[in-house]
Amino acid sequence: MRRYLHTLAFLLKAFVLGLAVMSLFRFVQYAVLHDMSSQSGAPVAPAFLRGLWFDNVIVCYVLVVPLAVLLFSAAFGYAPRWLRRASGIWISVFYVLIVAVSASNIPYFSYFFKNIDASIFGWMGYGATTAGMLVGERSYIIYFLLFAVVVGLVLWALRRFRRQADRRILQSSGRATWVGIAIRVVLSAALVGLCVFGIRGRMGYNPIKISQAYYCDDPFLNQLGISPSFNLVTSYLDTQRRENVELALLPNADAVAFARHELGLTGVADSAAVLRRHVAADSLSALSHAGTPPNVVIILMESMSASLMQTFGCRERLTPTLDSLYRCSLAFTHFYSAGIHTNHGLTATLCSFPALMMRNLMKGTVTPHRTSIATVLHQQGYRNLFFMTHESQYDNMNAFMRTNGYDEVYAQEDYPSDEVVNSFGVPDKYLFDYALPILRTAGEGHPFMATLLTISNHPPYIVPDWLPTSTHDPETQIVEYADWCIGHFLEQARHEAWYDNTIFVILADHGKLVGDMDAELPQSYNHIPCIIFGPGVAPALYDGLATQVDVMPTLLGLLGLDYDFDGFGVDLLRTRRSRVFYTSDSQIVARDSTSCLIHNPSAQRDVCYEVGADEQLRPTARTARHDSLRHYAFAMVQAAEFIYKSASRPPVEPH
Repeated sequence: MRRYLHTLAFLLKAFVLGLAVMSLFRFVQYAVLHDMSSQSGAPVAPAFLRGLWFDNVIVCYVLVVPLAVLLFSAAFGYAPRWLRRASGIWISVFYVLIVAVSASNIPYFSYFFKNIDASIFGWMGYGATTAGMLVGERSYIIYFLLFAVVVGLVLWALRRFRRQADRRILQSSGRATWVGIAIRVVLSAALVGLCVFGIRGRMGYNPIKISQAYYCDDPFLNQLGISPSFNLVTSYLDTQRRENVELALLPNADAVAFARHELGLTGVADSAAVLRRHVAADSLSALSHAGTPPNVVIILMESMSASLMQTFGCRERLTPTLDSLYRCSLAFTHFYSAGIHTNHGLTATLCSFPALMMRNLMKGTVTPHRTSIATVLHQQGYRNLFFMTHESQYDNMNAFMRTNGYDEVYAQEDYPSDEVVNSFGVPDKYLFDYALPILRTAGEGHPFMATLLTISNHPPYIVPDWLPTSTHDPETQIVEYADWCIGHFLEQARHEAWYDNTIFVILADHGKLVGDMDAELPQSYNHIPCIIFGPGVAPALYDGLATQVDVMPTLLGLLGLDYDFDGFGVDLLRTRRSRVFYTSDSQIVARDSTSCLIHNPSAQRDVCYEVGADEQLRPTARTARHDSLRHYAFAMVQAAEFIYKSASRPPVEPH
């Protein structure tokens, strides 16, 4: 048993050493760069605790193989010196790499204000230039020295730990028994399992992700808690995902020029933000001269296709609340989601950025930063809140929202566990009931913007027993429930002091398949309702084309705000669209009032339709109009691809 314990002691010392080294560099980073903090008053300790959490993942990755090999061999009384030496070399190699990444991260963060990521591999093609940059910059010398000193200490310590284990194991004696072997095997299995759990990082629905480091509105502290090695590895894995393969529909320069012309932009493009323009306040806005800025409540309903509403031809009465609101609000008849996933709906609605097929635009080791409704309203003194039903790190939502203007994020971690009904958290009614008292406080003294993301209309469907429904299929009953929850929330909100000074925006994150497959990409996936009402919003039926990217400029136009904008949307009350584009995982769609084209890039296949008076799509022969739509969609998607990829690269090439 003593040999086993000495082997375990060697591994535990190596484990603690790894955590200590990474924590040391985190302290150095904080000491050197703490002036980059926004001085928000947020506590610093949580950043170091979260950092320890992420560091543990990396150390567990390094040790899982030596742990399994050394412990199981020692469990049977086999503990040769060469095996420990090989394990020591294994650990030493990875620890040297970890020290190199940690030391490099400090000057990298100082320059780019982000942790080191896979973009550094793009510098490999500039080998001599990059080496010259690193060696030639005098301020980097201290980090080279720090690397050398720490590596020396790490290698010395690991060698010392191994030799202590060798000596003590050599002095140990004893006879192995089957009972002792069984105990050691069970203990070894438990410790290896614990190490694997450490790699996963948490017990929740998802393994640990970058989003878990975000706990405040200070971007420096949020990023301080991320292990640079974790960041580098996960960002590299992100680049290898099929959905992140770069699109090449048109030359980037041509696509950007086309997008600028399509959006009415003139002059020389800003190289850092090619669509950046200034939007002047609308002096005719009913709200631009209001004494008290109105609050804003945005509700994104899960999978609420327009085809589920009687307004758009549904035979069953599933959505009485939405149908009623539609008749007395600013409502849109030809409104389309940017994509077919929730992350698409969020980035398009809140940031005016279109979907790029299957790519998740909120994820990535470097959390994307965009101009958003929240960032603009934050500058106007608004308090911004985001409510979701599920875990905060799902789709990187916590990090994305906090990075892009939201002051507070509420998620499953904040709700009682007995209210959680499935893997997507709490039901819609609980979400709304939870938000109401928070909004009551938020509405005291300054305006607020709240975004609520519902989930109930997503399988597995949980239909409450108390709900009176007119249908018998759970798939339609859950739609009735989702609609009822909206009505219940609005009825409760009417009794709140903030209600009469609040603009409501209700739309879907995307649609779902309803009825027959009417096209290569059925319209019900993307045709969704959008309803805006509140003070200063004149009820009207907008029958032009629109998509989620238009929500941000249209809403800010209603508020009469002056702001800088780099999105793909237009203020629909100022500009009427002649055509729109949207995507699914594998298709790009462009349409105007009479024609529609669906393109599959992987199959290099186009399908052409004409849009009938009944809004149905009918296959037709290719026309010049379809060619124009194809070029339009390619250019807009490629421009979005260029902007997205540019934001994830270092702002300058090494020189």
